[in-house]
Amino acid sequence: MTRTIKTEHFDVLIVGAGISGVGAAYHLKDQCPDQNFVVLEGMESFGGTWLMHTYPGIRSDSDLYTFGYRFKPWTGTPIATADEILTYMGEVIDENGLDQHIRYQHHIDSAKWCSKNKIWTLEGMRKDTGDAVRFTGKFLWMCQGYYKHAQGYTPAWKDLDKFKGKVVHPQTWPDDLDYKDKHVIMIGSGATTATLAPAIAADCSHVTVLQRSPTYFIPGRNENELVDKLRMLGIDEKWIHEIARREILHLQNHFTRRSFEEPEAVKEELLAGVVKYLGPDYDIETHFTPKYRPWRQRIAFVPDGDLFEGINSGKASMVTDEIERFTEKGILLKSGKELEADIIITATGFNLSVLGEINFSIDDEPLDFAETVTYRGMMFTGVPNMVWIFGYFRASWTLRVDLIGDFVCRLLNHMKDKGLKAVVPKLRPEDKDMPLLPWMDPENFNPGYLMRSMHLLPRRGDKPEWQHTQDYWVEKDELPKIDLDDPIFVYK
Repeated sequence: MTRTIKTEHFDVLIVGAGISGVGAAYHLKDQCPDQNFVVLEGMESFGGTWLMHTYPGIRSDSDLYTFGYRFKPWTGTPIATADEILTYMGEVIDENGLDQHIRYQHHIDSAKWCSKNKIWTLEGMRKDTGDAVRFTGKFLWMCQGYYKHAQGYTPAWKDLDKFKGKVVHPQTWPDDLDYKDKHVIMIGSGATTATLAPAIAADCSHVTVLQRSPTYFIPGRNENELVDKLRMLGIDEKWIHEIARREILHLQNHFTRRSFEEPEAVKEELLAGVVKYLGPDYDIETHFTPKYRPWRQRIAFVPDGDLFEGINSGKASMVTDEIERFTEKGILLKSGKELEADIIITATGFNLSVLGEINFSIDDEPLDFAETVTYRGMMFTGVPNMVWIFGYFRASWTLRVDLIGDFVCRLLNHMKDKGLKAVVPKLRPEDKDMPLLPWMDPENFNPGYLMRSMHLLPRRGDKPEWQHTQDYWVEKDELPKIDLDDPIFVYK
């Protein structure tokens, strides 16, 4: 006997209840109160990456005055733990009555657009009951993040299976992992390593950070002196939040521009910050001097220099070399040296996921996003009534959540006022001979996870309208001024 699947209909379907989805829900309720919506989340609660990652010490690598929403003051330290971020998001949900709109443990398998009915249909399964689910909606807002939750990225190292100890990826951290008094090798040089290594070093016998090449870090105290002073003066927290955001964004803008215009000077300043903690006799050239200019990959903030303090204490050390193969006892390096370990942690990044690995189709024709061209990194040619939130690399992700939230709400209200049912971005006549390029210019930004998956992502043009510029300081002025009657937008 075939079981009938109940279909639920909404004006807007939001996929994901992480930092993007919760922000999207807030803006919809605030700016489009007449639009009914649902938030579909595959995990058991809200939070996305902050719920999924459970490795020791997990924290933000950007300040919470800009990573927090513009509408909700942040009152803690600039760099926050996952638990603190989840508490903050929970308050946003409670204070704005968003919980009634969120459906947890709803995994989405397919998304189908019907041009005749101008409707999206999402089908999937409830992970807690196994029941099939179906939702229809006029507009689809993808807020599912940008990497695969099920499994992190681990390179295909030779003889990995020969190692007799435990191999752990931070993305799937075991609750029962006992690293006390153990020798640990941590492979990687990014923000996860900078967080995890100091968090476990005191309990381990020793942590060896093995990196193929160095990365840039910004060490500093986990405090904001301006915020502390304003708070001491009794200034309202809303004012403090806005003033702090403006100051931080002003300084970040200046720093980012300088990284392009005077990269050598910025490089020397960043390295001087490391020397301040490790001293002039430490081999900064080998272990902390990247081969690329600053900001071609993300720069992680190291609060209170805890990574470097671990090195100073002798509980952690850096090795810059390449892996030849794994051995029973550990890792044989290309230099011929063997590192021994009880546990090897592969902090080697993640696998990028394009639109949640959902099977998309337009009028029963499979949709390959790599064959589309992106409109400002949020819409795609040939894909009606859909927006994707993909945030910033050089600024806090959430800044774009707020900007795109304003755009989507303005677009929905515009369509309602004019009685329009569908909108799709389309290349204009003047765009006919525009070169189509990969999603991101490798000379602009080139982390491994992006380079590995560029072939899966939409293409970009050579004009600002047809690319994700990654420039918050330009977009904050440009996105609010988008002309919704521009010929780029084809309405029906």
